[in-house]
Amino acid sequence: MAKNKKKLKVIPLGGLQEIGKNITVFEYGDDIIVVDCGLAFPEDEMLGIDMVIPDVTYLVKNKEKVRGIILTHGHEDHIGAMPYVLKDINVPVYGTRLTLGLLATKLEEHDMLSNVKLENVENGQSIELGAFKVEFIRSTHSIADSVALAIYTPVGIVVHTSDFKIDYTPIEGKPMDLARLAELGKKGVLLLMCDSTNVERAGYTMSERTVGETFEEIFMNASDRILVATFASNVHRIQQIINAAQKFGRKVAICGRSMVNVVNVAIDLGYMNIPEGLMIDIDSIDKYPPGKLVIITTGSQGEPMSALSRMAASEHKKVEIVPGDLVIISANPIPGNEKFISKVIDELFKKGADVIYEALADIHVSGHACQEEIKLIHSLVKPKFFMPVHGEYRHLQQHANLAKSLGMPDENIFIMEIGKVLELSSDSAKLNGNVTAGRVLVDGLGVGDVGNVVLRDRKHLSQDGLIIVVITAEKETGNIIAGPDIISRGFVYVRESENLMEQVREITKMAIQKLEDKKKNDWPAKKSLIKDTLRDYLYERTKRKPMILPIIMEI
Repeated sequence: MAKNKKKLKVIPLGGLQEIGKNITVFEYGDDIIVVDCGLAFPEDEMLGIDMVIPDVTYLVKNKEKVRGIILTHGHEDHIGAMPYVLKDINVPVYGTRLTLGLLATKLEEHDMLSNVKLENVENGQSIELGAFKVEFIRSTHSIADSVALAIYTPVGIVVHTSDFKIDYTPIEGKPMDLARLAELGKKGVLLLMCDSTNVERAGYTMSERTVGETFEEIFMNASDRILVATFASNVHRIQQIINAAQKFGRKVAICGRSMVNVVNVAIDLGYMNIPEGLMIDIDSIDKYPPGKLVIITTGSQGEPMSALSRMAASEHKKVEIVPGDLVIISANPIPGNEKFISKVIDELFKKGADVIYEALADIHVSGHACQEEIKLIHSLVKPKFFMPVHGEYRHLQQHANLAKSLGMPDENIFIMEIGKVLELSSDSAKLNGNVTAGRVLVDGLGVGDVGNVVLRDRKHLSQDGLIIVVITAEKETGNIIAGPDIISRGFVYVRESENLMEQVREITKMAIQKLEDKKKNDWPAKKSLIKDTLRDYLYERTKRKPMILPIIMEI
């Protein structure tokens, strides 16, 4: 029998050595499937950028091979880039009901819903896509309807956990299907790809139910209005807040666009159970005494434009923070957001509110597995090869160390970078080459039109400001008719620095005269000389390097 020469290629295009924009490509022969397609939030130095999405050039080039996109759950870092990617590669999308419900809301905003084929898959079901068969395995995470995947390929089974925690008492009543993972482990698993987000934490992640108990305790002792900020996507958390409100006779109002969207989808699909008459409109909160109200809001990360941040800054149209309010921030800071949250908490305290945040009470549990849960997955699945996913480099390295401590040989562990290709046969795995990968920046309606050069200019302008030198010259002779006029923005205030500006004018004139005799109309040379001369002079005088823009108008 001829030996099968084809290899399985696993190509991460995002989600490794970074938090967010998770997307992985599986390729065998002429068939490609894609798992997840998320966004990342911009870093501090990405001035003015709204979001970051993965570079899918490789998929666009091979679009005739792509059989479908499979989504593991409805978080932004797993579905957020879908509207942008589906514009280039329109293929069927497979996911569970809540995941597709949240995606449908996004596609509707982009006016794309009618063009995209959404295929609902239940836990335990399998779908066939070209050479692949993909089984959905029930998982638990901080959003309902999460799944892990078993991907059956001609060379073996790949288990992809996606984001998970092992919650034995989840809110919707069904724990992770560990028995199925153990069965797959007995059959033999070629490759395990496992979530690394919380690998640095020892022990176990607490059950989501513990948060419900804390809420009840806090609600029982609160006499005034309660505001709870949490992730919009955490349907279970919102349900527990609603349960506590009902128990203590409080009405619930929802605030924040994304929160309203998610709650509507979850109610429509039956993932939230809200008793008749409990929910009220945010516009009618003034009709109820403060002690009978709970407001659930977005802004648990202190995002500048979120509802809670606007309330803290007294800029919210409908909710004013007043002394006596109890604000519960039911979330952990995502790395990089600590400053924003601290600022919001300070502002809330200044307004006389009482604030409970994670350092003070068990009002948040992670959606990601800690070390002991991760060890359990490794022990059940018993993979031949292992690739840690979803985490920064240190997380991937710590996860590799954990796998080694469980007896996995060093050469069978692959710490990957995005764009690298892992090739697998039934008994071997090796890195083989790269594909185009990286990040595409979204700014307003522009996708990918802001690159490193634009960001560098924005940074330059934000740090040192701008000087514009305007000169009017005669076209024929090259003689200067007017100017140089100097305009300064973000560098110095002109009126207070008249002496400096006068010097800048003189130096500009001298620079132009230097070239007068050689080439009267060589404007590029004159502009370049003005830039160089002024840059040196200004640095000497001010130790600053503003951006210098010479403008020469010919008449």
